[in-house]
Amino acid sequence: MKRTFLLLLLLICAFSFVAAQTLEECQLAAERNYPLIAQYDLIQKTTDLTVANIQKGWLPQVSASAQATYQNDVISWPDAMKSLMQQMGLEMRGLKKDQYRIGIDVQQTVFDGFAIKSQKAVAREQGNVQVALNEVNLYNVRKRVNEMYFSLLLLDEQIQLNLDLQQLLSGNEQKLASMVKSGTAAESDLQNVKAERLNVAQQLLSLESQQRTLQILLSTFCGLEVKEVQKPVLSVATESRLTDNHRPELKALDAQLGLLNAQEKALDAALMPKFGVFAQGFYGYPGYNMFEDMMRHRWSMNGMVGARLTWNIGSLYTRKNDKAKLQLQRDMTESNRDVFLFNNNLEQIQQNEDISRYRQMMSKDEEIIALRSSVRKAAESKLAHGIIDVNDLVREINAENAARVQQSIHEIEMLKEIYDNKFTTNH
Repeated sequence: MKRTFLLLLLLICAFSFVAAQTLEECQLAAERNYPLIAQYDLIQKTTDLTVANIQKGWLPQVSASAQATYQNDVISWPDAMKSLMQQMGLEMRGLKKDQYRIGIDVQQTVFDGFAIKSQKAVAREQGNVQVALNEVNLYNVRKRVNEMYFSLLLLDEQIQLNLDLQQLLSGNEQKLASMVKSGTAAESDLQNVKAERLNVAQQLLSLESQQRTLQILLSTFCGLEVKEVQKPVLSVATESRLTDNHRPELKALDAQLGLLNAQEKALDAALMPKFGVFAQGFYGYPGYNMFEDMMRHRWSMNGMVGARLTWNIGSLYTRKNDKAKLQLQRDMTESNRDVFLFNNNLEQIQQNEDISRYRQMMSKDEEIIALRSSVRKAAESKLAHGIIDVNDLVREINAENAARVQQSIHEIEMLKEIYDNKFTTNH
């Protein structure tokens, strides 16, 4: 029975325990949960369908037609020829003015000058550009996760410091209560400390409300329940400053250059000759045998097969301008790359300077806290001996707490700058 109870207790603890989420876990979860993730599959399917449609250009092109016409004049025999034919016993009635045709044409491309190949390459590069732009939008999700994550981490630190401050004030409140009973302290002193403790407890309510709001926002954004976040641990790899840049914006610019290269090859393919075979057939009147149809007004089956070589040089007229436009777009893309790298470098400089500034401030925080703690302890001793009043003690307690809050802010802000720097270079 005892063993069963212990087993149930362990199971309850296991299910109730929620491990703290790391920043990397939240970032990955947010990317998987963000609706943009579905566009990768949509882009791939759209590209595949486009390429498949282009590939169908190799299939025979079949067209069916039907027509009926009436014309004011037709081919006829000269009158002298008609008389001669009649004397020979032949009646040449000539063609009828109403004519009919129901037919089908089949064309098969044999050599297209690599036009289909270049069109498929352009379609694939367009898909790559869409994927790269989607990756840029999805990458920005990390920035939003960073903002919420470190804000929540800072609130956790402030809540813990608030609880420590309440505990310190509660201890002094108990000491003053004993002093009031012994007649060595006034009731107003006790009430002063108690009011300060309640004020700090009131601040805790506001902090906890902000914490719950951020937990809900981050949980919704990541698609998982985030109750507690884990402070990142600094390491050499975390703080290393790398000069290379792996931002998806640069990959998007490379994809645009790839598309321009594919479009330039398509211009070359447009100049190539095309070769194909064809077959035509129709049932109607008149047919290919005009003489027979002039004698007998009847419908007939007619057919033709052949080969065709075409070379359209019309694209030569605009080729120079088209290539110049592509080169201008390349120059624009390279200019956008330079602008991005310039701004990105400025951002890295600012972040590195902020990291250095926070590190310098943190080097003094421990010393300031140690001094404030000593002053506060001395104030507690002086109050016990009646040298100072309770207002002086409260002031020193708040000063020590402010120093601890500042240390916490400096540490979290430095961590945030370090991870923002990782975001800036995508490391």
